[in-house]
Amino acid sequence: MTNNYFLKPIYALLVTFVFLTSGYGQTRTNSLTDNQTESKRISVGQSKLVKTQGSTKSDNVWCGLQDNEGNLWFGTTGEGVYRFDGKLFTQFTKKDGLSSNSVYSILEEKSGNIWFGTTDGVCCYNGKSIFPLSIPFYIRPVTDNNYYTERSTENTVWSMLQDKSGKIWLGTADGVYCYNGFNFNRFLDNDGVINKDSLRLKMIDCILEDKSGNIWFASGMPPGEEGICCYDGKSISSYKPNGDGWIRYIKQDKNGNLWFGGRLHGNFIYDGKNFTNFTQKVGIGNPVLADKHGNIWFSGEEKQSSVESEGGIWCYDGHTFKNYNTSDGMSKYFVWFMLEDRTGNIWIGTRNTGLYKYDGITFTNYSE
Repeated sequence: MTNNYFLKPIYALLVTFVFLTSGYGQTRTNSLTDNQTESKRISVGQSKLVKTQGSTKSDNVWCGLQDNEGNLWFGTTGEGVYRFDGKLFTQFTKKDGLSSNSVYSILEEKSGNIWFGTTDGVCCYNGKSIFPLSIPFYIRPVTDNNYYTERSTENTVWSMLQDKSGKIWLGTADGVYCYNGFNFNRFLDNDGVINKDSLRLKMIDCILEDKSGNIWFASGMPPGEEGICCYDGKSISSYKPNGDGWIRYIKQDKNGNLWFGGRLHGNFIYDGKNFTNFTQKVGIGNPVLADKHGNIWFSGEEKQSSVESEGGIWCYDGHTFKNYNTSDGMSKYFVWFMLEDRTGNIWIGTRNTGLYKYDGITFTNYSE
């Protein structure tokens, strides 16, 4: 155990070497003329999201973003990543450099590189190629052997955030890691963090920085279940409204209120002082999107023993709810993800690796 502890600086140096030799930190380029593989992929782009990896109805379009160049990226739980340039979808899978075809988080860092959080660590796309980034899943040995181990094998990256200072936060199955531009460090290994609740920050489904600079963590499925966790720059605390320890979503509306989606006991709003149960509508799921107009979009509830939705999606304008379902052109499958692009279109990711766009009038199906 002691020998591995003293090897940690060596691992940090190796990580830095990987970044320097792989192009990490360089500004992403639009020039692809020197990359034949990329050119071939673009030439066979599809007008819809076509499945090629044998995913099932239980698989989802799980995450996504719009990058600085206007491209839309969608991560799936079985089909890798799709990039949409406004006309065609280009698929990236393990054969293109992803460490796994299950992608749970996507981040564009300030230099323009795109990070993908997968079930096998994190990868980076620099505009030419995808390469893995080596997170040193080595943990300082302590007495609690049920949690701290000499080496972790739980390296799924569920969530990512780059905060205002440029630090990148990664929520993994084994805890939260930070990247400071040079190396990765496990957040709770920092002795300066006040952790009175002895939180472990496992299985973090979502990370959000609020307008005041606080970092919020949504603790997910077992062995997580630590509820809503907040780091104010000095100390970290946990809240469990209604005793709900499994939190799926965190969204901030234009007024600064935080919306939390619980797995077991519904939804909650935090106004900066108090948590309030949000129970105005029976049958809604979790808050999946807070759009620029101030609307909160909710999934419908998922049918038991099914991958279908009980009620499509719901839009809440602060006063009333509007429902969209199959009669409006929406999918029958349960909604996991929503994204608002720069022009105001709402993109909706569902089970069965489904993808839809709502332009304010009609729904368009972009999946098979």
